[in-house]
Amino acid sequence: MVRRLEVDNGKLILTENEIEGFLERTVTPIGTSGKADVPRRYIGRRVYVIITKNPGTIQEKGKK
Repeated sequence: MVRRLEVDNGKLILTENEIEGFLERTVTPIGTSGKADVPRRYIGRRVYVIITKNPGTIQEKGKK
């Protein structure tokens, strides 16, 4: 069974053989923006960020 991700407008279709993997990250604040850290090996690669309705948790620097 081939897995397939398709966006409603039909412009983005990804199949299992086109995907190396998925990463789950929480966006953290940086200045007036936000960031989601990913491994170095993905520098220069095309990535997609999928925003979910459920908020993540933000761990502030110095707090555990």
